[in-house]
Amino acid sequence: MADNETAEVAENARKYWAADGYKPGGVIREVDYASQSGGLDSSLEGIKIVDCDTHITEAPDLFTSRAPAALKDKVPRVERVDNTDRWFVGDRDFGTLGGNVIGKDNNKLLGRLAFPTLEEGHPGGHLLKERLQAMDDMGVYAQICYQNSGVTQAGSLMALGDPALALSIIQMYNDATRDFQEQSNQRVFNMGHLPFWDKAELEKEARRCLDMGIKGFVLPDTPERVGVPSFLSDYWTPFLEMCEHYGAPINFHLNAAIDPNMLTWEGFAFEQTLSVVATMFSIGNAATLGNWMVSGRLDRHPKLKIGLIESGMGWVPFAVEALEHQFDEMLAGKRQNLSRRPWQYFRDHFFCTFWFESVGPKLLLETIGVDNVLFETDFPHPTSLYPGVQAHILNTLGGYDYATKKKVLQDNAVKLYNLPF
Repeated sequence: MADNETAEVAENARKYWAADGYKPGGVIREVDYASQSGGLDSSLEGIKIVDCDTHITEAPDLFTSRAPAALKDKVPRVERVDNTDRWFVGDRDFGTLGGNVIGKDNNKLLGRLAFPTLEEGHPGGHLLKERLQAMDDMGVYAQICYQNSGVTQAGSLMALGDPALALSIIQMYNDATRDFQEQSNQRVFNMGHLPFWDKAELEKEARRCLDMGIKGFVLPDTPERVGVPSFLSDYWTPFLEMCEHYGAPINFHLNAAIDPNMLTWEGFAFEQTLSVVATMFSIGNAATLGNWMVSGRLDRHPKLKIGLIESGMGWVPFAVEALEHQFDEMLAGKRQNLSRRPWQYFRDHFFCTFWFESVGPKLLLETIGVDNVLFETDFPHPTSLYPGVQAHILNTLGGYDYATKKKVLQDNAVKLYNLPF
């Protein structure tokens, strides 16, 4: 990786979850938790709701407790700087612990990214017993989880300039993922991370994760931004074939390739910027969708499954319809490697998620495809569907028959992630 690329990923790690999001302020929304913690609604009895986008905060001792003696002083550690908990690797600042706007008192912080210290946030952000209780209270049976900090992102780890240490950090995270899955009695499923800067290690660690029972992987949508060949390259072919063979999905959580901050007006307050940025990150998944559809990769890997996570669903019909148009208008002379149309590619390969939306699940579910939609809460992040999870499900899916509700809330996720129930 070039020096300028190394500097870029290091800076991105340092800025992960911007400091403004932890400054004093915000608005506390008081939650009547007793009325919001009744578990699964009786009309959904028999459905094991799978929440397909949540975040587990990496515990402060996740790495130090697993590291061999020679690495104890090198692996990530947490330090409190200006009353904010942050990750450090050596003297490198890897950013904050990530988003948790659910307080330890079950109230919700609005207008900020998180409480600044781990103790102020809901303990279910990083502790399994408390997470399972929160899930039971929300009426959620299982969760698909993603990292909550920048310290475990392979692109940032590349900036260390120590591939062996970076690989060890990835492996420790994946070991913790396996343990969470087992200790939760197969209810909490973190997605695996990979050392994608090294083709041999990428394939070796992917196979190790799959052998451990990890259910899928999270990947960057444009790996070439950090000096790794793009998904057009055969660099990725053995890994993608492995995912096909195991039936393991690759997941793209938001679209990290775009910087929506460049789209907002100068002079906005943090809250104004965040409102636009959060929206554009989700819609950015349209680019991820389009890249795979025009690439020819999906014809080479007809069984590959792709999750578009924290994406929303309402934009999907427009994006796919636009691609249908462009297939005729722009790809007329370059269709030799494409055997299907965009709607066929979508239904054969892609899954999208919804949480806050009402229009999408109420009016567009059948257009998008009842087999391609997943439910999520984004707990405990800002914009998460908390409180009122069960009420929102009833409002959005209440007009559908039981079989359709079960598909969206349970069966589609079970199929995508090969869940053991």
